[in-house]
Amino acid sequence: SYKERILIVEGGSDRNSTIENIITAIDEVHLLTDEDIIVTHDSVRPFVSLKTIQENMAKSPWHTHYHVEPTSGLLNDPNGFSYFDGKWILFYQNFPFGAAHGLKSWVQLESDDLVHFDETGVKVFPDTPLDSHGAYSGSAMQFDDKLFLFYTGNVRDENWIRHPYQIGALMDKEGKIEKINKILIDQPADSTDHFRDPQIFNFKGQYYAIVGGQDLEKKGFVRLYKAVNNDYTNWVEVGDLDFNNDRTAYMMECPNLVFVGEQPILLYCPQGLDKAVLDYDNIYPNMYKIGASFDPKQARLVDVSELQNLDYGFEAYATQGFNAPDGRALTVSWLGLPDVAYPSDRYDHQGAFSLVKELSIKDGKLYQYPVEAIKELRSSSSEFRNKEVTNNCYELELAFEANSKSEIVLLADQEGKGLSITFDIANGLVIVDRSQAGEQYAQEFGTTRTCPIENQATTATIFIDHSIFEIFINKGEKVFSGRVFPHANQTGILIKSGTPTGTYYELDYGRKAH
Repeated sequence: SYKERILIVEGGSDRNSTIENIITAIDEVHLLTDEDIIVTHDSVRPFVSLKTIQENMAKSPWHTHYHVEPTSGLLNDPNGFSYFDGKWILFYQNFPFGAAHGLKSWVQLESDDLVHFDETGVKVFPDTPLDSHGAYSGSAMQFDDKLFLFYTGNVRDENWIRHPYQIGALMDKEGKIEKINKILIDQPADSTDHFRDPQIFNFKGQYYAIVGGQDLEKKGFVRLYKAVNNDYTNWVEVGDLDFNNDRTAYMMECPNLVFVGEQPILLYCPQGLDKAVLDYDNIYPNMYKIGASFDPKQARLVDVSELQNLDYGFEAYATQGFNAPDGRALTVSWLGLPDVAYPSDRYDHQGAFSLVKELSIKDGKLYQYPVEAIKELRSSSSEFRNKEVTNNCYELELAFEANSKSEIVLLADQEGKGLSITFDIANGLVIVDRSQAGEQYAQEFGTTRTCPIENQATTATIFIDHSIFEIFINKGEKVFSGRVFPHANQTGILIKSGTPTGTYYELDYGRKAH
């Protein structure tokens, strides 16, 4: 009874699904106020309004300056990365009512330089029978004067059985969203209900899509589809993508196929990948393979490479890429992971995006490096040296000699505790250690990360943004990304050993950060 402000809702299988049921049942969460309570089978807690959540978020000491964050609650997968109406378009998945994976919508961002992003207020809501329990991940492509959004509609029936529908919507230049009222790709008979994350792409004038899934043997796969007569509402199955799938992962999330010249790069998240195939430390990995060419008729990556880590750091997941109109392959990642709690959760916010990176291939290796416009944030420069205090918002360009070993500590306190980065060039290793960098979390997955490098003159470009670090070795040959939640007194830079040289750039976003 809305009049009496009492609502009885059937509980879900756990607390999150119960809250999801409540939100679905009342249709618009803002009908609740701070005076209401939510009662579940094991708790009674106040309902917290969006205003209260945003007031709590404002108290957080870990907001970033030049990385995308949610305006409220949780941010996870990047979606709909595209170019439309003269602007770069990017969406983020969002649950605004706290740091939890609740009922998901898409929130739109736009940019003219791939560095400064503005939130437009345009959202893809879970408001139809085909996406009633969440607008899950997807992609975008311009058709005529509309932007086609291709995404997974998450639906639960009365028995809480999931129905994943690959569906679409059109966005016009004014930001109006019109849902396409039909299923574009249904769940295959040989797939479980884990079938999601469609990515549309153009290959030599023909539109294709790939979707990640789990087969009935609980093994992950990627399936290729073709748009009949390039009609984005009419898709036919080509077959499972052949990329030498080792079939040890139980699910393939967020598959993306982008091209550097003629070479295809498959980005994907193989959940449950056997570490005997390729070792990794994070709860879920983000990986890639490079092919010599793409054969769409056979649904095959030709002469595919070995599996490689996309990022050697603590947090990089659900990376989304697309080929821009000028041909560049651009990517952006969620700097977060599923099923991990973060210190910022108590301030009702979680998640951020990486910097936008451009991909290139050199000598068979994938390179990832921030777009050129990131240099526009540089407001001042000085020689790299020890600093007792910084604003924790800067870029470093460093050089290390062959056969050397150096350790630097960023976000350092007076005792030299902070984010330790060791460049052991002589032994071919870079080691990142966050065990003394602020509040600790996810320690069961380790506090250090390592990647191999060659013993030669080496460079490192490092971005620090309060609670984010991104490290690019040799202009993107190897990458470390991650979160840290430093204490208030951890603002310094310490050269602990060695003789690294370089430049310190203070960065200024130039307007209100997200």
